[in-house]
Amino acid sequence: MNPGTSRWVKGVLNGAPLILFVAVVAVFGAQSPKFLAADNFINILVQAAPTAIVAVGMTFVLLSAGVDLSVGAIMFVAAAVVGKLTVQFNSIWPALLVMTLTGILFGALNAALITWLRLIPFVVTLAMQFIGRGLALNVTETRSLSLPDYFLSLGTERWLGIPAPIWWLAAVVGLAQGVLTFTPFGRQLYAVGQDAEAARKAGVHPRRVIAAVYVISGFCAAVGGILALAQLGTISPKFGENKEFMAIAAAVLGGTSLFGGRGKVFPGTVMGAILIQTIENGLVMVNANPYLYPLITSAIIFVAVLVDSTRSRWLAQWSRRWIRREEEGAVS
Repeated sequence: MNPGTSRWVKGVLNGAPLILFVAVVAVFGAQSPKFLAADNFINILVQAAPTAIVAVGMTFVLLSAGVDLSVGAIMFVAAAVVGKLTVQFNSIWPALLVMTLTGILFGALNAALITWLRLIPFVVTLAMQFIGRGLALNVTETRSLSLPDYFLSLGTERWLGIPAPIWWLAAVVGLAQGVLTFTPFGRQLYAVGQDAEAARKAGVHPRRVIAAVYVISGFCAAVGGILALAQLGTISPKFGENKEFMAIAAAVLGGTSLFGGRGKVFPGTVMGAILIQTIENGLVMVNANPYLYPLITSAIIFVAVLVDSTRSRWLAQWSRRWIRREEEGAVS
C-alpha cells in the first residue's frame, strides 16, 4: 500500500464516527424534514448527555485495557437509594451528594476487587452488575418511584439559554479531557494501557492507576444517572439497563481501543455518544417499528467493535511497515 493510500485509509478509520454521523443525518433528514430542525439537534445533545457522561468514565477504564459492565447497575442503585430518601430531602443537594457517593463507593469496590485480589475486570464488573441490580430492585421493591419537581429541574432548566444537561456534559468532558491531556495521571494511564509491565519498570504504579479509573467510572455513572433521572422523572425497574453497552459502543466508535492505550474523550467519545443518540432520535422521528430498536442497538455495537478491530489491525501493520523501513534505511 502506497503512502497516499495509507493516509487515506487511516483518515477514514479515524474519522469513522463523523462519517457515520453525516450518513445518519442525511438518511433521516431525507425521510423527515423535522429531523434537521435546530431544536431537534439540541434535543439530541440533551438526550445524549447521560450516555456521554457514562461513556467518559468508560473511556478511562478502556484506556487501561479494562472494562466496566457495572455502570448501568450503579446508576440504578444510586437512583433507587435517592428515590427512597427523597421524602427526607428539602433541597436537591443532598440527593446529588448521595447519588455521587454511591457511584464512588461501587467504583471503589470494583477497584479493590480488581487490584487487591487481582480478579479479572470482566468477571468482577459482571458480578457487580447483577449484585447492583438485585440490590436496587430490593430497595425499590420492583416498583416505579416518582421524584419531586425540584429534582426534575436539572433536566429542564436553562443557563444562559443553554439546557442544563449540556452544561453538565461540557463540565465533565472538559475536566476529563484536561486530566488525560495535561496531567501526569493521564500520561500514566496511556502508558499502563499500552504495556503495564513497561510502565511499572518506568516508575508507574499500575495498580493505583487502574484503581483510580474504576472510581472515576463509578463517579461518571452516578452523574450520568442524575441527568437520566432528571429527564425521566421516575425510577423504573429497567433504569440504567444496557447502559454499559451503549457507553462501550460510544467510546469505541469515538476511537477508544478495546485493547487499551489509545483514545480521547473529546471529540472521540462525545461524538460516539451523539451518533448513537442521533440514530435513536431518527428512528423515533420516522416512526420506525419499536421492535427494530434492539436490532439497531446490536448493529451499533457490532460496528463499533468492527471499526476498533480494523483500526487496531491496520495501525499495527502500519507500525511494522515503518519499523522495517527505518531498519532498511539504517542498513543502507
